Amino acid sequence: MKSTTPFHQIKTEFSLPHATTVGGSKIFLDYLGKIKLGSALQQISGTKAKNALFPVYRILLYLIVGWILGAERLFHFRKWQQDSLIQRFLGGRCPHHSLLYKELNRLGKTNPNNLKRNLQKLQIERIRPCLPPSLILDLDSTVETVYGHQEKAAKGVNSHKPGHQSLHPLLAFEGQSRMCLYAQLRAGNVHSSTNAGPFLEQAFELLGEQKVKYARIDKGFGGEEFYALLEKQKIGYAGKNEMDKTSGGGSG
Repeated sequence: MKSTTPFHQIKTEFSLPHATTVGGSKIFLDYLGKIKLGSALQQISGTKAKNALFPVYRILLYLIVGWILGAERLFHFRKWQQDSLIQRFLGGRCPHHSLLYKELNRLGKTNPNNLKRNLQKLQIERIRPCLPPSLILDLDSTVETVYGHQEKAAKGVNSHKPGHQSLHPLLAFEGQSRMCLYAQLRAGNVHSSTNAGPFLEQAFELLGEQKVKYARIDKGFGGEEFYALLEKQKIGYAGKNEMDKTSGGGSG
């Protein structure tokens, strides 16, 4: 008769000291290495000593990886501090999540507009090889519900969570590749058309000489000045517009 080892006598040992919980992210980390994102981020100055243990580019790279893996708060990064795969990708240690608060606060005080522009230009240059020769510009906005005291959080129109604070960013996508070309964070209590003109001008500035075939505009954008910006660039456009009751209602 075969004997069976009682459950309480089964031995347990931890023999995988270098195990990772994010093994599926390796293909994404390989992609970041292939496009040399780390090297590109090193071109961005953050007024920090060159021999710092965690230079600016490693902080930014860690933030990008963490957000892709689903971190919605900075303290969520604590789960990856000892992860062997992410440590190897970053070239050594991962910064403590409390350091991320300090670094973002410091970067926010040392010429944040210049840092923002450099990151935007870097993004466009990284994705430009993936873009078609002639672009379709899709302009949209969305409402993101937030919980807490995030910057620019405010109560506005929020069909998903009425009465909750939210953010209302503007977005510009390329319609064929679905690449995000440009985005701008705004408070949750503004209309879709608020600052839409400057947003479009900044998108054109980032695109440079890249040809735009035509633009597709979501409901809420519009106005003579906004359309004039597209016409000045000789870009055709199509969009949704609300019609008043005297015109029969509906949208076109």
